[in-house]
Amino acid sequence: MALLTLVLDQATKLYTLFVYELPIREPVALNPFVNLIVVWNRGISYGLFQQHTELGRWILIAVSVLAAAGLSVWIRRTTAKLLAASLGLIVGGAVGNVIDRLAYGAVFDFIQLRIGDWSWYVFNVADAAIVAGVAGLLYDSFVLEKRRKA
Repeated sequence: MALLTLVLDQATKLYTLFVYELPIREPVALNPFVNLIVVWNRGISYGLFQQHTELGRWILIAVSVLAAAGLSVWIRRTTAKLLAASLGLIVGGAVGNVIDRLAYGAVFDFIQLRIGDWSWYVFNVADAAIVAGVAGLLYDSFVLEKRRKA
């Protein structure tokens, strides 16, 4: 799951940046609720903790790599399939965003969800995978773990 997430994330980013050339075409309205735009995120999810220095960038890279390594160990130790898949989504997303930070100095976000003039979030496949992985972890923790114990 981690490898699939990583490949899908990087393929969509490379295509959108260099083949479709989104920076030249933006904004692109896909439907009334989804646009393609270019946002270079120097922070973490939802643009929190923006880093404008090289030190900050490298701290985010180090934290992401350590988290991915720790979660990878957890994947190897679990026998729960949803838990492993959820962790794989998070690891693949984290590594995908680390690659962006290494290559571009920031994470390339390009999918904008909106309603009218209100923009909720600009994200990429890695971000969506991380959110889905966290949702899977919560479901596993609060629902499936209770069933396994029973």
